[in-house]
Amino acid sequence: MKVLYVEDEKYMALAVTQVLKKNNYTVDLAYDGDSGLDLALYGNYDLIILDIMLPKRNGLSILKQIREEGVETPVILLTAKGEIEDKVIGLDSGADDYLSKPFETEELLARLRALGRRKGQLMTGSIISYGDIEFNYNTLDLCGNGKKFHLTLKESQILELLLENKGRVITKSSIIEKLWGWDTEAVDTHVHVQISFLRKKLKLISSIVRIKTIYGAGYMLSISEGEDENV
Repeated sequence: MKVLYVEDEKYMALAVTQVLKKNNYTVDLAYDGDSGLDLALYGNYDLIILDIMLPKRNGLSILKQIREEGVETPVILLTAKGEIEDKVIGLDSGADDYLSKPFETEELLARLRALGRRKGQLMTGSIISYGDIEFNYNTLDLCGNGKKFHLTLKESQILELLLENKGRVITKSSIIEKLWGWDTEAVDTHVHVQISFLRKKLKLISSIVRIKTIYGAGYMLSISEGEDENV
């Protein structure tokens, strides 16, 4: 999952980002309100962590504007401890949850998982199931038909993205932006290589789940028996 974290306290931002990445999140950081607003409006994020006290533009202003612009990405608002008024205004402005600073990273991770489930992911604890496979996004294990393989981080991120959008085509550009970030130098070849590795592991567990190439569009996850992966 791809997260935008808007926080002006750089030491804290980098420390939390390190924890998020260890838990398989892709993170973009913004240190002020203006850059945070730009990324929130035009980036492709699954979740946004938004501090209220920011230079240039505060978090409540960002929240109100992105909701007015139709951005429905779930937002966790970071508030100063005891500032009930900020929490109320934030929730009324469209925040999905709030967390008082300072906070424990385990609580933040739990709230992120809860918001992810609200988005409609088919999860049971840390497991996403589809067809004859189960994917544990905490351990990065792919299981099916009595077999198990450990995925690399990039393989697991691609599989999770495809599982979240099963039956829909995901473009290569969307995969690159989600997994490598908006300012990456990654190209289509990087995606193709990771897709090839992932396909091999699906075949090794004799799964009926396929990653289809939709020429001129991207990739799509589907269930089929013996069908060509290229369309």
